[in-house]
Amino acid sequence: MVMVFNVMLMVLIMLGGVWGFCSKRKHLLAMLLSLEFIVLSLFLMLFLLLNLYQCDLYFTMIFLTVSVCEGALGLSILVSMIRTHGNDFFQTFSVLQC
Repeated sequence: MVMVFNVMLMVLIMLGGVWGFCSKRKHLLAMLLSLEFIVLSLFLMLFLLLNLYQCDLYFTMIFLTVSVCEGALGLSILVSMIRTHGNDFFQTFSVLQC
């Protein structure tokens, strides 16, 4: 019963992140934060699954390393976009602009 509750909670957390990603698509910072929320929910699901089967947790460390690199890449894109365009709105810049 507890495992079913955990699975339902993880799915609810994941859907909350996906909803936030879809509803806040005008700002890059809000999209990056919702992506990090999704990654953290995936990490929690992975951690609980590996603990359930009593496996080694080395894969979670690799997953955390990759997610930190993804976050740093998103932050660098955000900083470069703010430096060139002045804000993080997607509507303020054109794709045809060099």
